[in-house]
Formats: sequence, structure tokens, C-alpha cells
Amino acid sequence: MKKEDLHGFVPAVVTPFDEAGNIMEDAFQSLVGWLIGQGATAICVSGDNGESWSLSAEEKGRLTRLAVDEAASKVPVITGCSATTLKNSVDFALAAKENGAAAVLSMPQTYVLKTTRDELLGRFEKLTAAIDMPIVAYNSPRRAGLNLSLDDIGAIMDVAPIIGIKESNRDYFHHTHLINRFADKMAIMVGPCHYIMPGIALGAHGFIATGPEFLGADTANIAALAKERPGEKQAEIHYKLTVLYELLMGNSTWPAAFKAALNLIGQPAGVPRDPVHPATDEVVDTIKRTFDDLGISYS
Repeated sequence: MKKEDLHGFVPAVVTPFDEAGNIMEDAFQSLVGWLIGQGATAICVSGDNGESWSLSAEEKGRLTRLAVDEAASKVPVITGCSATTLKNSVDFALAAKENGAAAVLSMPQTYVLKTTRDELLGRFEKLTAAIDMPIVAYNSPRRAGLNLSLDDIGAIMDVAPIIGIKESNRDYFHHTHLINRFADKMAIMVGPCHYIMPGIALGAHGFIATGPEFLGADTANIAALAKERPGEKQAEIHYKLTVLYELLMGNSTWPAAFKAALNLIGQPAGVPRDPVHPATDEVVDTIKRTFDDLGISYS
């Protein structure tokens, strides 16, 4: 996979679990097929939406294989391999590689809360040596406890085959400088939904985000619309993306509300895996009211 292959709508697919915590394989493949039908240009497996923290290396490998088989060479599959220890990250990445992943998505050493430049570069350098495959860096200060500065990102690119970055920093100053400095060197993929339209307009290549899949026929056109001169349609899409992101991120423990919303539109997302509880009836009612306001159909 090359940086030119990373663009547009790249959904991070959920992992459907039954109430016993088992992976619902048929449901997972159904979701992957639905997302490709929605216009996905790649599929991201075992990201935050996929409850990656609850998955073993064997499960990540199996999910990768299921996604690759369902994609049938239509789109590449990217698998998350973030972990606190290098060993776990390598194990996750090798399981993904063995099962057909085109690239891996990796944060720095998560939950350590801070790291030196040498530790940071050592992590990506050793990961690269162990797996020998393309890497999509992932900067999510809120989830990892670490924020990659622009200089950090540039230094990582010097030691690892970084083809892109999922940027989930919520500071638009950061996004602005990231796009200006690196858009010609790697694929900038926006994380927060409310940054998608302005981000792509300013030079980002696409998005790995939560919420666009609920916009039906508009989903596949978001990236193209964002490149056009802003007008009423762009403002409408931006508003809906913003409200969806607030809804799904602001209710229940992640990704319970997202799974509940998918189930409402007929997509078999199952329930979260322990220790996360399913969305309550009150949260489901909130999702329904918001869907009504946005004109999103549900059952």
C-alpha cells in the first residue's frame, strides 16, 4: 500500500460481539461489505471503533482475514496494532500481515502518558524492522495520553515507512500546520468529524472517522464535496457530521452508542465487549431523536 492509496472514506469498522463476548463473524463481514458499498476506499480493522483493546493477536488476525476475504481486492485493509509494549504491537502487526493486511495503524506507546524522543523513535524504528510493511501513524492525544508534535511526526517519518496519519488532535492550529508541512509527503486523514470538510478543503486527503457512514448516499461524496467551493450542501454535510460526532462520542462508554446507532439502521453491530455496557434505553432514545432531526431513517 502506498500513500496514494490512502484517501477518501476509510471507516473504522466495529467488531460485533454477542452477549457472551464472542465475535459474530458473519455480522462483521456484512458490515465490511456494507461499508464498501457506502463508498469506502479502504477498511480499518481493530481501531478504536473495533474495541482493539479487547482483542488478542489471534482475533486481530482473524478479523483481518475476514475483512480481506470480504473486500475481495476491491479495497485494502488496514489493521490497528497499537499497544503499550513493543512486543504486543509487533505480535498484532504480524498477525495482521499474515492475514493479508496492506498496512497497519499504530499509535506511539499508548497509556504511558509521556515519552522521550528517543523512546518514541525507537518504538517506530523497531516496529518497522520487525514487520517490514507500510504504517499509518495515529495521533490521538485523548486516547493515547501522548500528543505527537509536528517535529515528532517528521522524525518518525525518517525512521519508519509512514504512508499517512490518522490525525485526531482536536486543535485546528495543529491540523493547519500538519497539512501545510506534510500533505505532499503522506496522506493526511482527518479523525474528528467536524474537521473533515475544512480539513479536506485545505489539503487533507480523506478521513478515518466515526459518523459519516450514517449519511447514506452522501457518504461516498463527502471528500469530493469538501474540495468544491463551499455552499449549502457542504454546510449541511458539515452540520450533520458535527452533530453525529457529538452524539456518538458524548453518550455511553465508547463505542456503545455507535453500536446502538448502527443496530438502529439495520447494521449488525452486536454489543460491546466487557467491561463496556450496551447503551441504555435512554441513550437509544436520544439517538433516535437526533436521527429524526437529521432525517436519518432507522427501524
